[in-house]
Amino acid sequence: MPNDRRIAVVHERLTEIAGSEHVVEQLSIQWPQAQVYAPIARPEGIPAGLSSPPHTTWLNRIYDGIGQRSYAPVLPLMPLAFRRLPLRDVDAVVVSHHAFATQTVHATDAPVIAYVHSPARWAWDKELRAGEGGGKAGAAILTGLSAVARRCEIGAAPRLRTVVANSSAVAERIANWWGRDDALVVHPPVDTEGFTPDPSVEREDFFLLAGRLVPYKRPDIAIRAAAKAGVRLVVAGDGRAMDQCRALAGPDTEFLGRVSHETLLHLHRSCRALLMPGIEDFGIVPVESMATGTPVIALGEGGALDSVLDGRTGVHVAPGSDEKIVDGFAEAMRSFDPSTFDRADIRSWAEGFSRAEFRRKMQEVVDAAL
Repeated sequence: MPNDRRIAVVHERLTEIAGSEHVVEQLSIQWPQAQVYAPIARPEGIPAGLSSPPHTTWLNRIYDGIGQRSYAPVLPLMPLAFRRLPLRDVDAVVVSHHAFATQTVHATDAPVIAYVHSPARWAWDKELRAGEGGGKAGAAILTGLSAVARRCEIGAAPRLRTVVANSSAVAERIANWWGRDDALVVHPPVDTEGFTPDPSVEREDFFLLAGRLVPYKRPDIAIRAAAKAGVRLVVAGDGRAMDQCRALAGPDTEFLGRVSHETLLHLHRSCRALLMPGIEDFGIVPVESMATGTPVIALGEGGALDSVLDGRTGVHVAPGSDEKIVDGFAEAMRSFDPSTFDRADIRSWAEGFSRAEFRRKMQEVVDAAL
């Protein structure tokens, strides 16, 4: 299919590489002539696969001036930065959104297609916001910024040509919070070429928790459950919840910190199952694990309902109170039998979330919008 559309790609910020930055990378690969715009960026936050350096804004000079220690001080200026993006001579703009990026609709007359990782959960979910405030002053600032974010999202939503959600759970939030019940679902790209099975690697007697240790991912649930079940847990990752996690850990929990891709790949291939204890918008790590043929024990809520097939590629733990979820994960680990899962079948399911599949679907979305 000809791919001569003049596309611009807009992203929230390029300050660290996580799942949304990989989305931008794949969009850049699909439309290599597209300029990528982000209000602020730093070298370690720019994906290697971008076809050209990102275009930053005047806000980046302020960000540099505060030493790039945190992007929080410039968040109130983000809406203005998006509204002033120099988007000219383009057929369409593809926006990667999780807070303010849809404000791009005010900067262009071209149709805007929003790929929504989630509406700003911290702005809409008081419970989630309570864990992110950082004291009374921080909580007050975040509450005020949340009101701004909600107004921005609601104001921009009707002007978007197409809304794409990264999971069914996010599509439901878009319907409830933005009043758009027409969101398409395109799951984010997963590196199924870098995470592969190896039948020669034998299963070992441990469960795996991998990824950033941050409060909303609820690593505390997995660590408490492993201690309660009396099973071995290996934790690969780091983050601001590390101290809390260590305090909760039982004697059979091992913390590795950040590990190389090779070490992480071996852990996925050799563990009994990966644990996914938090409510994810989608959740890349569980699909990476399934790409190696490994089953996942996941909280049956949020993105896991799209990615983990209960009884086929993993197990769903019923939602509920923290204590109920801890008990559910503990029981799932105590009774877990990896031999009841087919590695090849799990791998086959994960291939449906590949990078190539993501690019194909996004090309179809843009073609349809135009």
